[in-house]
Amino acid sequence: MTSAPYASRERSTKERILGAAEALFATHGFAGASLRQVTAAAKVNLAAVNYHFGSKDKLIEEVFRRRLDELNSRRLAALGKISNQNETQLEDVLDAYIRPALDLSRTDGGGAAFVRVLARAYAEHNDTLRRFLSDNYGHVLRQFATEFGRLLPTLAKEEIYWRLDIVTGALTYAMADFGIIQRKSDVAERDHREAAAEHLIRFAAAGLRNPSVSPSPSPATR
Repeated sequence: MTSAPYASRERSTKERILGAAEALFATHGFAGASLRQVTAAAKVNLAAVNYHFGSKDKLIEEVFRRRLDELNSRRLAALGKISNQNETQLEDVLDAYIRPALDLSRTDGGGAAFVRVLARAYAEHNDTLRRFLSDNYGHVLRQFATEFGRLLPTLAKEEIYWRLDIVTGALTYAMADFGIIQRKSDVAERDHREAAAEHLIRFAAAGLRNPSVSPSPSPATR
């Protein structure tokens, strides 16, 4: 049986590696940050990385798993609560999808660097990583899409996914807090996030409720 102090040291080493990797991936990207840089920042040797993760690709996956497991557990728990209500509103489902993600991005929870890592994942078109995210977290998106479909029965399934994809893009932008509306020095971060959540929920609800309209053909195809 593993002793408690040894298990604690193992967790500490693994967490140091994950924290260092997250910060370096956020700054330099997945290709730009080397394992040598990760080991130096975490103050461990390469053998420790190989022992805990096996490869750089697996380390990248664990950086995402560390944050996304908790995020999506909170999303599904919130969705489960409102799904049992008699009159679930569209805003309730959006709240369950949006608010846990904005909470993840708070600086006091260490999620600010991960938001930049998430942006890297969108920008770098890493097929291995995309497949990992789809295989492990695609079911969460499908559950929300199903709930949106129930509340918006006139929208085709493909149209719901288009709109949910756009909502997710706006959410990622809000998580990065890189927009025109910056938090004022006299406004608490929690209050700023709350305002962002309320604005995004109202905006997303209006977009989702908009009647389905076939996209106009581009000039090249007319």
